[in-house]
Amino acid sequence: MSKVEDFLTVEEEQEIVSAILEAEKNTSGEIRVHIEAHTELDYLDRAKEVFHLLKMDNTKEENGVLIYIAVNDRKFAIYGDTGIDKVVPKGFWEITRDAIQTAFKQGNFKQGIINGVLSAGKELESHFPWQHDDINELSDEISKG
Repeated sequence: MSKVEDFLTVEEEQEIVSAILEAEKNTSGEIRVHIEAHTELDYLDRAKEVFHLLKMDNTKEENGVLIYIAVNDRKFAIYGDTGIDKVVPKGFWEITRDAIQTAFKQGNFKQGIINGVLSAGKELESHFPWQHDDINELSDEISKG
């Protein structure tokens, strides 16, 4: 797999967007997925940079989660804003990472991303439940670099 465009089919991307919508249905939290070919940076550092570029650090409750994937490098990182990072239980990020990694190792990239999205959504829901005046602050579409 060498091209970002070939990493997921259009149908797979739509399934991921549907999973994001499902995960955000009961929470004020925001989840994004970003895919790019390669980075020279440490993967977590690049995830933090993309998080800022996507303006995910501007959410009201600081409760955004980014799943970052560098396709050619065969690496990914999960980055959560300070609001969620303060409240998730110890080991949450590792559990989410493992849910993604297990599917990725089997070549099922779509399912790995969906696993990560749904895991993050469940945790967001428990700490940041949806309120009647909540709005979707960020796009649910997959971003690409």
